[in-house]
Amino acid sequence: MKNFILTVLFIFISVASSWAQFRSRSQTQATSEATLNYASPQEYIIAGIEVTGLNILDKSAMISLTGLKIGDKIKIPGDGISGAIRKLWKHGLIGDATILIQKVEGTNVFLEIKLAERPRLTEFYFTGINKSSQTSLKEDLSLIKGKIVNDATIRNAELAVKKHFVKKGFLNTVVKITQEFDSLSRGGVKLKIDVDLKSKVRINEVQIVGNYEIENSKLKSHLKKTKEHARVDIHRTIISEALTLKLSKIKPALDSSRKVTWLDIKEFINKNIKLNIFSGSKFIKSEFEEDKQKLIAYYNTQGYRDAEIISDSIINHDAKNINVIINVYEGRKYYFRNITWVGNYIHSTNTLSKILDINKGDVYNKELIDKKTTFNPKGADISGLYMDDGYLFFSVPYVEVAVVGDSIDIEMRVHEGDQATIDEVIISGNERTNDHVIRRELSTIPGQKFRRSDLIRTQQQLSQMGYFNPQKIEQDIRPNPADGTVDIEWRVEEQSNDQIELSGGWGGYYGFVGTVGLSFNNFSMRNVPDLKKWKPLPTGDGQRVSVRAQANGKSFQSYSLSFTEPWLGGRKPHSLTVSLNKSISRLANSSYEFTDKTSLKQAGITVGLGRRLEWPDNYFVLTNSLSFLVYKYSNYFGSTVLPQIGKTKEIMFNTTLSRNSIDNPMYPASGSTISLSLSLTPPYSIWRDPSYLDDINTRYEWTEMHKWMFDAKYYLKLIGSDKPDGRSLVLETKAHFGFIGTYNKSLTPGPFQRFVMGGDGLAGGFNSYVLGQEIIGLRGYPNNQVTPPLYSKRGQQQLNGIEGGIAYNKFGLELRYPVSTSQSATIYGFLFTEAGNNWNNYKEQNPFQLYKSAGVGARIFMPAFGLIGLNWAYGFDTLPGATSKSGSQFHFTIGQQIR
Repeated sequence: MKNFILTVLFIFISVASSWAQFRSRSQTQATSEATLNYASPQEYIIAGIEVTGLNILDKSAMISLTGLKIGDKIKIPGDGISGAIRKLWKHGLIGDATILIQKVEGTNVFLEIKLAERPRLTEFYFTGINKSSQTSLKEDLSLIKGKIVNDATIRNAELAVKKHFVKKGFLNTVVKITQEFDSLSRGGVKLKIDVDLKSKVRINEVQIVGNYEIENSKLKSHLKKTKEHARVDIHRTIISEALTLKLSKIKPALDSSRKVTWLDIKEFINKNIKLNIFSGSKFIKSEFEEDKQKLIAYYNTQGYRDAEIISDSIINHDAKNINVIINVYEGRKYYFRNITWVGNYIHSTNTLSKILDINKGDVYNKELIDKKTTFNPKGADISGLYMDDGYLFFSVPYVEVAVVGDSIDIEMRVHEGDQATIDEVIISGNERTNDHVIRRELSTIPGQKFRRSDLIRTQQQLSQMGYFNPQKIEQDIRPNPADGTVDIEWRVEEQSNDQIELSGGWGGYYGFVGTVGLSFNNFSMRNVPDLKKWKPLPTGDGQRVSVRAQANGKSFQSYSLSFTEPWLGGRKPHSLTVSLNKSISRLANSSYEFTDKTSLKQAGITVGLGRRLEWPDNYFVLTNSLSFLVYKYSNYFGSTVLPQIGKTKEIMFNTTLSRNSIDNPMYPASGSTISLSLSLTPPYSIWRDPSYLDDINTRYEWTEMHKWMFDAKYYLKLIGSDKPDGRSLVLETKAHFGFIGTYNKSLTPGPFQRFVMGGDGLAGGFNSYVLGQEIIGLRGYPNNQVTPPLYSKRGQQQLNGIEGGIAYNKFGLELRYPVSTSQSATIYGFLFTEAGNNWNNYKEQNPFQLYKSAGVGARIFMPAFGLIGLNWAYGFDTLPGATSKSGSQFHFTIGQQIR
């Protein structure tokens, strides 16, 4: 009974409390409503503002956005409330906003801003596509976690996904994005992006109508991205039937009841057998628009200046294919008639007309005029004629002054302007290389007259330095017509060209086999004492330091050190090179031991001076060097004209005249390299007693010879873009010759400095290291095997153990195409054919009797490791002493092969 009474009492108190609250709220609301008169707004003072409904956003910030402040006067109802709501909506942070009156006390009003925040993105994921597609798609989406999700966000995401897959040929892609509440975050949502790709839409057929003068095949070839899908199975059947002469089965395909001729077959195959296997046939609207412009541009080059596309349409062929129909209007074909020049005073009309090279009756082609009059760094043009003489402000607009029938008269209106002087030369982007290293290579010098040829030369010089990415070297020409000057900015991008060579292994009884090489190609000797400049080494002055050690166990060791200062004194391009080298090669005895008892040692020093020439042009370099070498041999040659243990010394003067005009040292697409070298030793036989020739110990005590070397390479771009980073199909042609002679006819050239030919051009292999020889590569044949035995002129006695030729020829062709020309790696593949031979005397030399080969290969250049190549070659000929053709050979190369 007591519990019952307590329960009833609790219920009564709860009901009474609720009723009191209801009455209080009703009275307050009634008071507020009674106070408000919508017909006659009253002015109140804001006594309080409360914000409700927020999870993440700051309350004070939201109040600030409304523009409402405590103490402000406001009319209710009035524009102040509605304006505050509009300001909140304007920032897109909220999904709903309401301003309520909590209470009114006299002239004071208390406001409640009730907000609903927009959801924020916590995560998004895909369905319907694989992981690889998801990875590439995420890069195209602008969805960022933590950002507000609204209708525009979802709509833009849908469009981005569709656009991404439309580029891949999925024109019918369906995208559905749904929001999912994220229970792990306050006010967060996940986006589920469901992608239904449907089938990839391909172009079944491109139909061009309205063309009466130019056939479809030519027009379609200029639609670079809008290609028809290959119908391989149909074409294969037709070709098969054509080849087997089953003409009756081709009739239905030709849709003709008349007798089929070979002309019909040829026409049918030419029309239909243009397979599009390697090019995509997907339809992309933007690329289609570009192709339409290219189509009209092609018409214009053929004289159809009025050509236009009347209409185009896309028709569904089936669920997976579409047909593209292009309706063209060709118009009349026009021809050039009279071309007149006005305003030209520096150059005569005949000179300009000769460069323009357009004659009366030629097909009208505006593109040809533009090509001949605008700036063209690599071709002959009128603009270049003037710019090479400083007329930077030159222009030559042209107008059609008469159109008579199918003929057009052109007036070339020349504005020569004043000669421009270079005012300021700016260098940017060089983070490691010092400014003075770059400026000394520039042909564009402040105070000099502007010349276009100087721009081209500077571009090549900066590319050949090796410190900068050739594809990223840019020139910004800023004319100042007001004062007749021009500012030039050279923008470069540094690339590392220091190289490290590391290799090692175990060569069986040879022992450890390894190579360690370091090349610093932008060294700074003057900064060596300043430890602050070591990052990690002192760099920036363009000096070159190279250290290399190579070992093949005890059988071979080689050590070298070289230093080059390219600008000795810093004022003129005079280079100084000092190099030291020491090598030793040992032969194994019967116990497979390598000792100095059967060895050849070589040590030497070379000092060279070079300078850049100004005549015939500044592509030429003249280099002179003096070297001193000592060869020590012990039971190494086994020769009848050399002592078993002896020493040969060599003083050699070398002069080399070279010309280098290639555009890119790593992947040349144009230009050439030519080198003529002459090496001379003193003519000891002139002042020595002739009896020394009969003494085995004195005959080759000093090397006596003159040596001639010629190397030439020419690069021709066959197909490709003129852009710096464009890929080009390039043909390299090369020729190499070498000759060795003596001052005394009675003296046979010694065993050193002779030519050893064959293989990859490296003195490699476990026992094929060759000291004191000129190594010539010939792919398709074993290393060093295209080498004749050495004979003495006195009775043609063979000098056992000594080999090498005194004359060689080598020719080659290499067709290259790059896979990558980026800064991190240059990679290209190539096809090649080459031929060469090596002779011991001039009587047997025959430039047409060559060992021939052909093959395929690839090279990769990485700044840290240099140039590495892999070649497969097939030797077509049989070497002397061999029983069969050389056949298949693999060659591995390191570094740039000169010959």
